[in-house]
Amino acid sequence: MTLPDGNTTGPNRHLEVVQGIPLESLASGSALGQGPTLLTPGLASPHLHNNEPLLSSHDRAELRSADPYGRGPDSTAATADETETDCPADPEPTRELMTKDPTTLRAAAGFTGPSYGSIDPQNSYDSTGDESTAPSPVPSRKPSDASRDSIREFRIRRRGDGSHSRSSTLRKTPRRSEELGGSTTIGGLEGRFGTTDTPLLNDLDKQRESADEDEEQFFSVPDSDIDDEDDPPDNSPYAQVRASVSPTDNTSLSINTPRMWALSILFSILGSSTNLFFSLRYPSVAITPVIALLMVHPLGLLWDYLLKRSDDPPEEYVDGFRSDNASTASTEDQPHFVPWERRSRLDRVRLWLAQGRWNEKEHSCVYVSSNVSFGFAFATDVIVEQTQFYKQEASITYQLLLTLSTQILGYAFAGLTRRFLVRPSGMIWPGTLMSAAMFTTLHKEENKEADGWKISRWKFFYVVWLGAFLFYFLPGLLMPALSYFNVITWFAPENVVIANLFGVVSGLGLFPLTFDWAQVAYIGSPLLTPFWAAMNVVGGLVLVMWIVAPIAYYSNWLYSAYMPILSSAVFDNTGNVYDVSKVLTEDFLFDREAYSKYSRVFLPITYVLSYGVQFAGLASLLTHTICWHGKDIWTQWKRSLEEPSGEPKWGYQPVTNSGESSASASNGHDRRANRSSTSIDNLMSREDVHNRLMKRYKDAPMLWYLTTFISMTAIGIFVVEYYPIHLPWYGLLLALAICTVLFIPIGIVMAVTNQHSSIYLICQLIAGIIFPGRPVANMVFVTYGYISSAQGIKFAADLKLGHYMKIPPRILFTVQIVATIISSLTQIAVLNWMFINIPNICTPQALNGFTCPIARVHFNGSILWGVVGPAEFFGPGATYRPLVWAFAVGAVLPLPLWLYARNRRHSLLRKVNLPVLFGSLGWIPPATGLNFSVWALVCYVFNYLVKRRAPAWWAKYTMTLSAALDSGLAFGIVVVFFGFVYSGVMNGFSWWGTEVYKRGCDWQACAYRSVPERGRFGPDVW
Repeated sequence: MTLPDGNTTGPNRHLEVVQGIPLESLASGSALGQGPTLLTPGLASPHLHNNEPLLSSHDRAELRSADPYGRGPDSTAATADETETDCPADPEPTRELMTKDPTTLRAAAGFTGPSYGSIDPQNSYDSTGDESTAPSPVPSRKPSDASRDSIREFRIRRRGDGSHSRSSTLRKTPRRSEELGGSTTIGGLEGRFGTTDTPLLNDLDKQRESADEDEEQFFSVPDSDIDDEDDPPDNSPYAQVRASVSPTDNTSLSINTPRMWALSILFSILGSSTNLFFSLRYPSVAITPVIALLMVHPLGLLWDYLLKRSDDPPEEYVDGFRSDNASTASTEDQPHFVPWERRSRLDRVRLWLAQGRWNEKEHSCVYVSSNVSFGFAFATDVIVEQTQFYKQEASITYQLLLTLSTQILGYAFAGLTRRFLVRPSGMIWPGTLMSAAMFTTLHKEENKEADGWKISRWKFFYVVWLGAFLFYFLPGLLMPALSYFNVITWFAPENVVIANLFGVVSGLGLFPLTFDWAQVAYIGSPLLTPFWAAMNVVGGLVLVMWIVAPIAYYSNWLYSAYMPILSSAVFDNTGNVYDVSKVLTEDFLFDREAYSKYSRVFLPITYVLSYGVQFAGLASLLTHTICWHGKDIWTQWKRSLEEPSGEPKWGYQPVTNSGESSASASNGHDRRANRSSTSIDNLMSREDVHNRLMKRYKDAPMLWYLTTFISMTAIGIFVVEYYPIHLPWYGLLLALAICTVLFIPIGIVMAVTNQHSSIYLICQLIAGIIFPGRPVANMVFVTYGYISSAQGIKFAADLKLGHYMKIPPRILFTVQIVATIISSLTQIAVLNWMFINIPNICTPQALNGFTCPIARVHFNGSILWGVVGPAEFFGPGATYRPLVWAFAVGAVLPLPLWLYARNRRHSLLRKVNLPVLFGSLGWIPPATGLNFSVWALVCYVFNYLVKRRAPAWWAKYTMTLSAALDSGLAFGIVVVFFGFVYSGVMNGFSWWGTEVYKRGCDWQACAYRSVPERGRFGPDVW
C-alpha cells in the first residue's frame, strides 16, 4: 500500500486507510524544518479522497486477521457507522475504516516516526506527492478560530465492541477532570497550605485490588471518556496522567497576548496583597490559586466578548506568539476585512488588546502566575518579627532585597533541576493533575445534570459567592459570637476547666460548632481534602490534643498548669508573656547574664506537644517513605539519572519519511503492552508523549537560571553583610548548601508521593547550634534555607504543569519571574501600609483581630532556637529534654504498621499515615481545637456522606463550592474591615452578641494553677 509520502509498506503489512494531513512548518529551525507535520488521524478530515477505494469486507477481515500488533478478532476496527464525529456530515458520506491503535503513520512516537498530536494551524499540504493519495483539504478557518475551538471538535470518538480494554481503574470511578485530585491538607505553619499524602501513583496493581478506593477516585475517569485517538503508544504509563492530561498539543493557540499578561498581573496583585493582609489576622482565610483558576475564566471570555469584532483580521500564532505576516496575508485572501492602515488609532489599540482568543494555555499561564504569587512571602514574616516584636528598624530597601532574593532563589533551584524533577515521565507531580483536568473541564463548557441538579457551575458559583459574602456580615460584624461560638462557657464563664475544654480562643474546642467559614477553613478548605487524610488529622487531634494534652496539663507536667492550656505566646516564670527585650543587647544579641536574672522560657502544653509531634512527624516521614515508597523512589532516582543522559538531543522530532514504520508500530505495541503491566520500570527511563511534544519549543537556557541564582545569591550576601543581621556570608551559603543537598530528594518524594518534606526545623536547629544567641540571624538563615526549598518545589510543580499544558518554557520562565517580582513589590507595599494605618497591629489589642498570629509563632521559634538556643531547651538537664525522644518515636512507629499492613491490602491500617497524623498538628498554635474539629466535621459531610450518596453532585460542584465560599468570605472581610471597621462607622456599636464571648476565662486565657506565693514557678537555677 502506498503512503502519502510515496513510500510503501512491506508485503506482509496491512495498513488501514487513514488520511493524514501534512502541514508545512510555520517557522524555520531544527524544530520545524525537518519535514512536514501531520495532523493525527483523529484530527484529520473524516472524508476520504474521491479516488480512494473502499475496502471490501474480505479486505476488512484480512486486516483483522493480520493486525500488526497481534491482537485477536475482539480488537477489530469499527466501521464508519459505528463511530461518531463532531465534524459536519459530508453531503455524500463515505465509509472509512479506522484502527484501534495508531497506524504506522504515527506509531513511532518517541522514536523516529511522526509526532503525535502536534497541530500546526496551516491547512496546506505538499502537492508533490501522488495525486491519488493526496489528502483532501480541510475547510478553511482562521487560526484565531482554532484557538477558540477545542481540538476535540475534530476528534473521532469510538464506541462499541471495537475499543480495546482499558485498565480497570479507569472504568469504575467518575471522570477525573471533574474530581478533586492532589488536594490539600494541613502542612503546618511553614506554608499557608500543605499537601496530602497519596499512594504511589505507579502502583497500579495495588490500586486495582484495593477495596475502598477513596484516594483513587481522585485520579480516575470512565472508560467511555477516553478515546483511542488520544492514546498514543508513548502516552504516560500512569493512569492518572492519561486521565487528566491530553497527549496532544495545539500549537496554534495564542499565549503571549495582552489579555494573558493583564490578567496575570491583576491576579498577582490581588492575590498576593489579599493573602498578606489576611495572614496578619485571626481568624482569616487564604485565597488559593484554585479561586484564580475559576474566577479568571469568565474574565477571559468577557475580554473577548467586549473587544472582538466580526471584521477583525484573522491571526496566526506559532508557539504562542503572533505571526507578523498572518494578518496581511489573510486580509488579501478575504478583502472584507478592514486593513490595519484604514483603522482609527482607537481601533488599532482595540485590535492590539484583542489578540488571540482565550484558551486553556493562556488560562494555564494566569494560573501559574497566581500560584507563585498567592502565598505570602515568608520574608514578610521576618520583617514583621523584626519591626513589631524585636523593635528593629527595617528600611524599605532592605525589605525589598530580602523578599526578592528569597522568593526568586527557589526558582533557580527548580530550573537547575528540571532534568531530574520535571522532564522524566516518572516525575508526575500529582498535585498538578487537578489543575490540568480543570482546564479541560472549563473550556469544554459542558453542563451535565448531576443528581438532579441542572444549574451550571458558574451560576452555582455566583449564588454561593453572594450568599457567603452577605452572610459574613453576621459573624464578622453584627454578631461575632457566631464566630467565637464558645456557647458552653457562657453558662459558667469563670470556670477554668470548662474554658480549657470547650473554649475556642484558649481552649481545646471540644464542642465543634461555629458559623464563620473563616474558622472552618483557617487550616485549609475541608472540601479539598480527601476524607481519609482528614481522619488521619482528626486521629492526631484526638490522641494528642484531646487526650494527652489534658492529662499532661492537669498533672502540671513541665509546669504547664501555670500557663493557659493553649496559647500562641511563650511565658516567663511568673506566668506572664516572655519579654524578650530583657535578654537582648542593644545589638540584638543574646545576653546570658540578663537571661540568668530574668527567667527561662516556658511553653504552654499544646505548644510543647506541637513541637513533639512535629519532631515525630519529620522522623516518621523518612521512615514511612522508605518503607512504603523506598523501592520506587530509588528506581525513580536511577531512572531520572538515566533518562536525561539517554536523550540523544533536546530537539523536536517532526514527521520523517523513514521506512521504519513497521518497527515503529511494533515498538508502540510493546510500549502499550508494558504500560498495562503492573511493572513499569522499563518505561520510566523513556520519554513520554508530553516530554516529546515539549521538545518542539525552545528551552529556557540553563544560563538564565544560573544567572538568576548568582545574582540573587549576591544580593543575599549584600543583605546579610550590610544590614545588622549578624549572619556572616558563609552562613548564607551554608543555608543554600542545605537546600542544594536536600532539594532533589525532597522534590522526588513530592513528585512521586505528593508528600512535602519540610526542612524548616532542620534549618532552625542548625542555625541555633552554629549561630547561638542571634535571633535575627536565625530567622534569616531559615528564610534563605527553607524558603528556597519550599518555593523551589512550588516552582518545579508549576514547571510540570506547564509541561503538561505544553506552555513554551521561555514564556513560562517570564511569567513566573514577572509574577514573583510584582507580588513581592505588592506585599511590601501592603505590609508597610498596614504598619502605619492599623492601630496596635500585632498586639492583643489590635483592631479587628490583626494580632499577627503566624508571625507570633515564628517569633517564638526565634526565641527558642535563636535567642536561647537548642542547648537550653533540649540539652542535658533542660526542661524540655524529653521532647528529643519524639524523634525516636516517630522514626520507629511506621515500622510495625508497615510490617502488619504491607501484605493486607484491605486493612484499615493501610489508611493510617503517620506523617499526616503528626505533621498536621503543626498548626496548633495559632489554630485551636475548634479549627480542626469543625474542619473535620465539614470534610466528613461532603467528602464522605455527599460523595457516596450523590457522587455526581460532589464531582461537579464541590470544588466550585469551596472556591465560592473562600472568595466570598475574603471579599466580605475586606468590605467589613475597610467599609465599617477601619472607617469608624461601627464605633460604639455594642450589644450582647458582640460581648458575650469575651466574658470569662476562654477569652482571658486563664491558667489552671495560680503562681506560687514566692512569685514564680520552675527551677531556681538555670
